[in-house]
Amino acid sequence: MDPGAGRARPARPPPRLVAAVASRYRPRVPPARFATDTSLEFLARRLRFLGYDVVTHRGARLEELFEAARGEGRTVLTLSRRHPRRFADVPAITVARADPEGALRSLAAAYEPAGAPFTRCPACNGALQRRQRIEASGEVPGRVLRGAAPLRYCADCGKWYWEGSHTARLREWLGRALGRPLPAEEAEGGPTR
Repeated sequence: MDPGAGRARPARPPPRLVAAVASRYRPRVPPARFATDTSLEFLARRLRFLGYDVVTHRGARLEELFEAARGEGRTVLTLSRRHPRRFADVPAITVARADPEGALRSLAAAYEPAGAPFTRCPACNGALQRRQRIEASGEVPGRVLRGAAPLRYCADCGKWYWEGSHTARLREWLGRALGRPLPAEEAEGGPTR
């Protein structure tokens, strides 16, 4: 006679439920905050389009960049393999100049963004705010005000953004770099200027 024949086995939950419960209790990784100089501005702008908090320190020497990153609690993105000893406590990532798509893909796979795609100003890294068309009167072209696209405003630099004609090309580049297309809800209201 089978020793376990009279015992009831607990039912296994369906795999979908297990995955949903496991992801809910997964430890939350804090969003990545990066600092770089103008040598990686192309990558910094693309990361901002994806919602990453990336500050560019224009004209900063390597040591100045590390000092600023330490003070702001950021990770340095740099082309240099040099990591000054006195900044050993500051995390740094060396990025290859030749492959911006690969760099974007690896950073996006390893780090959480600070917000949803198209919610940071690509020029200055400020958080974009949804605004009414009437607020943009005289500052954006009339055809934009007449359109149905939502408007976003950067309070830090004063620039206006809207869904424009080249946003599809930008989404295509980001999708190719990530190896997957951006979902529609993530891509809505993308900044264009």
